[in-house]
Amino acid sequence: MIRIASFALGGVLALTCQPAAAEVLRTSPDGFAVTRTETLGVPPAEAWRKLIHIADWWSAEHSWSGDAANFSLDPRAGGCFCEALPDGGSVEHMRIIYAAPGQRLRMTGTLGPLQSESLLGVLTVTLEAAGEGTKLVWTYKVSGVSDIPLEGLAPVVEGVIGEQFDRLATGKP
Repeated sequence: MIRIASFALGGVLALTCQPAAAEVLRTSPDGFAVTRTETLGVPPAEAWRKLIHIADWWSAEHSWSGDAANFSLDPRAGGCFCEALPDGGSVEHMRIIYAAPGQRLRMTGTLGPLQSESLLGVLTVTLEAAGEGTKLVWTYKVSGVSDIPLEGLAPVVEGVIGEQFDRLATGKP
Protein backbone atom coordinates (compact mmCIF):
# COMPACT_ATOMS: atom_id res chain seq x y z
CA MET A 1 0.00 0.00 0.00
CA ILE A 2 1.29 3.44 -0.78
CA ARG A 3 2.41 5.29 2.34
CA ILE A 4 1.18 8.86 2.77
CA ALA A 5 4.59 10.37 1.98
CA SER A 6 5.23 8.27 -1.12
CA PHE A 7 4.42 8.90 -4.75
CA ALA A 8 4.35 6.37 -7.57
CA LEU A 9 6.10 6.41 -10.87
CA GLY A 10 9.30 6.59 -12.79
CA GLY A 11 11.46 5.02 -15.53
CA VAL A 12 14.52 3.75 -17.45
CA LEU A 13 16.28 0.40 -17.07
CA ALA A 14 19.67 -0.55 -18.49
CA LEU A 15 22.78 -2.50 -17.74
CA THR A 16 25.16 0.32 -16.81
CA CYS A 17 24.55 3.86 -15.69
CA GLN A 18 26.27 6.89 -14.26
CA PRO A 19 25.09 8.38 -10.98
CA ALA A 20 21.89 10.35 -11.28
CA ALA A 21 21.94 14.14 -11.19
CA ALA A 22 18.88 15.23 -9.19
CA GLU A 23 17.48 18.69 -8.80
CA VAL A 24 14.52 20.53 -7.31
CA LEU A 25 13.92 23.14 -10.01
CA ARG A 26 11.23 25.24 -8.31
CA THR A 27 8.95 25.27 -5.30
CA SER A 28 6.03 27.47 -4.32
CA PRO A 29 2.96 27.12 -2.10
CA ASP A 30 1.04 26.04 -5.22
CA GLY A 31 3.49 23.62 -6.82
CA PHE A 32 6.95 22.36 -7.61
CA ALA A 33 9.16 21.04 -10.41
CA VAL A 34 11.78 18.32 -10.00
CA THR A 35 14.14 16.62 -12.45
CA ARG A 36 16.81 13.95 -12.63
CA THR A 37 19.24 12.77 -15.32
CA GLU A 38 20.50 9.21 -15.79
CA THR A 39 22.88 7.66 -18.31
CA LEU A 40 21.94 4.16 -19.42
CA GLY A 41 24.20 1.64 -21.10
CA VAL A 42 21.77 0.75 -23.90
CA PRO A 43 20.70 2.59 -27.07
CA PRO A 44 17.50 4.69 -27.01
CA ALA A 45 15.34 2.02 -28.68
CA GLU A 46 16.26 -0.49 -25.96
CA ALA A 47 15.87 2.14 -23.22
CA TRP A 48 12.35 2.83 -24.56
CA ARG A 49 11.47 -0.86 -24.53
CA LYS A 50 12.57 -1.12 -20.92
CA LEU A 51 10.81 2.14 -19.96
CA ILE A 52 7.40 1.02 -21.20
CA HIS A 53 7.63 -2.34 -19.39
CA ILE A 54 6.99 -0.54 -16.12
CA ALA A 55 6.07 -3.67 -14.13
CA ASP A 56 9.69 -4.82 -14.54
CA TRP A 57 11.16 -1.88 -12.62
CA TRP A 58 8.55 0.06 -10.62
CA SER A 59 8.66 -0.79 -6.90
CA ALA A 60 5.77 -2.69 -5.34
CA GLU A 61 6.31 -0.46 -2.28
CA HIS A 62 4.91 2.42 -4.34
CA SER A 63 1.77 0.69 -5.51
CA TRP A 64 -1.78 0.42 -4.24
CA SER A 65 -1.92 -3.36 -4.77
CA GLY A 66 1.45 -4.28 -3.26
CA ASP A 67 2.43 -6.13 -6.46
CA ALA A 68 4.46 -4.49 -9.25
CA ALA A 69 3.19 -7.15 -11.68
CA ASN A 70 -0.14 -5.29 -11.60
CA PHE A 71 1.34 -2.22 -13.35
CA SER A 72 0.83 -1.62 -17.07
CA LEU A 73 1.69 1.20 -19.45
CA ASP A 74 0.06 1.66 -22.86
CA PRO A 75 2.58 3.91 -24.70
CA ARG A 76 0.27 5.86 -27.01
CA ALA A 77 -1.67 9.11 -26.71
CA GLY A 78 -4.69 8.34 -24.54
CA GLY A 79 -2.98 5.25 -23.10
CA CYS A 80 -2.82 4.56 -19.40
CA PHE A 81 -0.15 4.00 -16.76
CA CYS A 82 -2.52 1.85 -14.71
CA GLU A 83 -2.56 -0.68 -11.92
CA ALA A 84 -4.91 -3.62 -11.48
CA LEU A 85 -6.39 -4.08 -8.00
CA PRO A 86 -7.99 -7.17 -6.45
CA ASP A 87 -11.60 -8.00 -7.24
CA GLY A 88 -11.56 -6.17 -10.59
CA GLY A 89 -10.51 -2.79 -9.20
CA SER A 90 -8.07 -0.47 -10.93
CA VAL A 91 -6.08 2.75 -10.57
CA GLU A 92 -5.14 5.22 -13.30
CA HIS A 93 -1.85 6.69 -12.12
CA MET A 94 -1.25 8.77 -15.27
CA ARG A 95 -2.56 9.27 -18.81
CA ILE A 96 -0.17 9.33 -21.80
CA ILE A 97 -0.43 12.55 -23.82
CA TYR A 98 2.70 12.23 -26.01
CA ALA A 99 4.62 9.15 -27.09
CA ALA A 100 7.55 9.19 -29.54
CA PRO A 101 9.22 5.75 -29.27
CA GLY A 102 12.91 6.01 -28.42
CA GLN A 103 12.62 9.77 -27.82
CA ARG A 104 9.95 11.05 -25.43
CA LEU A 105 7.09 9.96 -23.20
CA ARG A 106 4.83 12.54 -21.54
CA MET A 107 2.06 11.74 -19.07
CA THR A 108 -0.39 13.76 -17.00
CA GLY A 109 -1.54 12.85 -13.53
CA THR A 110 -0.69 13.06 -9.88
CA LEU A 111 0.78 10.16 -7.99
CA GLY A 112 0.06 8.53 -4.66
CA PRO A 113 -1.56 10.81 -2.09
CA LEU A 114 -1.45 13.78 -4.49
CA GLN A 115 -4.16 12.01 -6.50
CA SER A 116 -6.86 13.17 -4.08
CA GLU A 117 -5.90 16.84 -4.39
CA SER A 118 -6.94 19.41 -7.03
CA LEU A 119 -3.60 19.27 -8.83
CA LEU A 120 -2.23 18.85 -12.32
CA GLY A 121 0.99 16.90 -12.78
CA VAL A 122 3.02 16.47 -15.97
CA LEU A 123 5.84 13.92 -16.16
CA THR A 124 8.12 14.12 -19.21
CA VAL A 125 10.76 11.46 -19.90
CA THR A 126 13.25 12.29 -22.67
CA LEU A 127 15.67 9.78 -24.20
CA GLU A 128 18.71 10.92 -26.18
CA ALA A 129 21.61 8.96 -27.66
CA ALA A 130 24.78 9.44 -25.59
CA GLY A 131 27.73 7.56 -27.04
CA GLU A 132 26.71 3.90 -27.06
CA GLY A 133 24.08 4.49 -24.39
CA THR A 134 21.16 6.77 -23.62
CA LYS A 135 20.81 9.95 -21.61
CA LEU A 136 17.45 9.85 -19.83
CA VAL A 137 16.00 13.01 -18.31
CA TRP A 138 12.72 13.04 -16.41
CA THR A 139 10.96 16.17 -15.20
CA TYR A 140 7.82 16.22 -13.06
CA LYS A 141 5.85 19.45 -12.60
CA VAL A 142 2.90 19.70 -10.21
CA SER A 143 0.66 22.69 -9.54
CA GLY A 144 -2.81 23.54 -8.27
CA VAL A 145 -4.82 23.82 -5.08
CA SER A 146 -4.01 21.42 -2.27
CA ASP A 147 -4.51 20.92 1.44
CA ILE A 148 -0.98 19.46 1.46
CA PRO A 149 1.83 22.09 1.67
CA LEU A 150 3.45 21.52 -1.72
CA GLU A 151 6.67 23.46 -1.08
CA GLY A 152 8.05 20.81 1.24
CA LEU A 153 7.06 17.88 -0.96
CA ALA A 154 9.46 18.54 -3.85
CA PRO A 155 12.45 16.65 -2.38
CA VAL A 156 10.21 13.78 -1.24
CA VAL A 157 8.60 13.40 -4.66
CA GLU A 158 11.98 13.69 -6.41
CA GLY A 159 13.32 10.96 -4.14
CA VAL A 160 10.43 8.54 -4.72
CA ILE A 161 10.26 9.01 -8.49
CA GLY A 162 14.05 9.09 -8.66
CA GLU A 163 14.20 5.74 -6.86
CA GLN A 164 11.98 4.24 -9.56
CA PHE A 165 14.12 5.56 -12.40
CA ASP A 166 17.28 4.41 -10.60
CA ARG A 167 15.77 0.90 -10.54
CA LEU A 168 15.23 1.15 -14.28
CA ALA A 169 18.71 2.52 -14.96
CA THR A 170 20.60 0.04 -12.81
CA GLY A 171 18.47 -3.00 -13.57
CA LYS A 172 18.19 -3.60 -9.81
CA PRO A 173 14.48 -3.74 -9.04
